[in-house]
Amino acid sequence: MRASWLVTIPLAALLVLFAVSNTEVVRLKLWPFDHTADLPLSVAVLGVSAVAFLFGATVAWMAGLPARMRARRLENTANALRAEVEELKKALARAPTPAEKPAGALARR
Repeated sequence: MRASWLVTIPLAALLVLFAVSNTEVVRLKLWPFDHTADLPLSVAVLGVSAVAFLFGATVAWMAGLPARMRARRLENTANALRAEVEELKKALARAPTPAEKPAGALARR
């Protein structure tokens, strides 16, 4: 947990410094639309960065989806096999040992 703060605090400080340093107003316009927005440069850059980060995180999450599904399937299989092993151990404990003769068995010579 402390290692994450070693990255988070300097990164947050850099973002604050960037926002304070870039207060000039820029006009943003998306081509086919006539609407324009006047925003500080830092807000525009950080907003685009946030959208790009969310897009990348979504792509990475979707790329990992097959691996997570396979891991879940394998975990379910492992749990079923553990239960089967426990049942077999119980059945083996109840089974007569080779030294014991079942009741009513004839003695062999």
